[in-house]
Order: sequence, then structure tokens, then C-alpha cells
Amino acid sequence: MRFAFILLPTGLLATATAWFAHGGGLPDPGQAVSHIEEIVRLHHTHPFEATCLLFCVQALMAAFSVPGSSLLLLAAGAAYGLLGGTLLCLSACTLGAVLTMLGSRHFLRTAVSHRHGARLRELDAGFARDGAFYLFSLRMLPVVPFVVVNLAAGLTGMRMWTFAWVSFVGMFASTLAYVHAGVELSRAGSLQGLLSPGLLLALAAIGLLPLASRKLLEGRGAFAMATGRGR
Repeated sequence: MRFAFILLPTGLLATATAWFAHGGGLPDPGQAVSHIEEIVRLHHTHPFEATCLLFCVQALMAAFSVPGSSLLLLAAGAAYGLLGGTLLCLSACTLGAVLTMLGSRHFLRTAVSHRHGARLRELDAGFARDGAFYLFSLRMLPVVPFVVVNLAAGLTGMRMWTFAWVSFVGMFASTLAYVHAGVELSRAGSLQGLLSPGLLLALAAIGLLPLASRKLLEGRGAFAMATGRGR
């Protein structure tokens, strides 16, 4: 039992390192399958511990913006399936975002208010007016880094529960696409099997999601708001 508590985080960190070494995109298929199979074996051997640790590691990686989150989404899809993997990772990422947001609110807001009071009041007013849709736009179309959005939201008066549920909904599509890719990877019996129609569709969805989100949000002017072009 204690072995699982040591080995699983090591496997997850190795997965994150592989992800970072490959420039932040999808890793080499052979290495991806190897790392994912190891995590799946640990899940089969110690399901409760593996689930808790995967959740905690995913949440911490989201909170501190540690590279490797995409590979953990793939591993969750392979180990828990489409629904379970999506809910597990989405909940963990949301928790990580909330932790960063609350940390910013409690440790940075006062200092930022003293130095940039006018700009902070402007940001706060914008979030008070239509902050939920603004946040949703940034989650759907990540033109601003994930951690920056969390820190900025903490400087405003947005309620924690509003931030949490909007983040959960806004990250759903991208999380689902990555987890589905992990499901397809787990079904591949060889490198040739990685070219299955299901996996190709999942990868296409990951690539096209930002474009589709932009078209959707442009219709409501949210893209201009998110990128600052609406001023």
C-alpha cells in the first residue's frame, strides 16, 4: 500500500517531465502509451489510493501551473474512461484554479490595490458587470495563460462559487477532448493502432476547439473583450 503512495506520484511526475520535454504538446506515442499503461496498472492495483493521488497531483499542477496536465488527462481517460476521467480531472483542475484564485485574493489583493488602485477598480467593475461570461470566454478560448486568469480573478470581487462553476463549465469541452484521446490511446494495441479513427477525431477536436470557441464567442463580442480589442 505504501509502495503505491510512492510510485504513483513518481510516475505522474515522470509523465509531466516527458510532456515538458516534448515542448508542451502531445508526446511521442510510444512513450505516452508506456506512461499511461503504468498509471493504469497502478489504478488497477490500488484504485482508491491511485484516484486520490491522481486528483491531488492534477489539482496541484493546475494550482501552480506545472507543465504536464495534458498527459494526466490522457492517463485519466485510459484509467477511468470518458465520463469518470473527465469528471475527475475537471474537478481537480477546478479545485486547483480556486486555490490559486483564493491565494491571490488573500495575499496579493491588498498590495496590488495600494500600487494600482485605479486599474484594479476598473478590472473589478468589469468583472462585476459581466465577469461570469468574461471568465467563461477565457476558459473556452485560452488567449490568457490559465494561472494568470486565476490570479486576476482573485484580485476582483468575484464570488468563489461563481468562479468555480464557470471554470468547471468553461473547461469541460477541452477536458473532454483530451480524456477521449486517452480513452482511444488505451484501446490501441500497437503504434499502428494509434492511428485509429477515434483517436484522430479526438486530436482533431483538440486542435479545432480554440477556433470553434473563437467563432462562437465572436458572435457575442466576448473575443474582443478577452483579448482587449474591444476598447
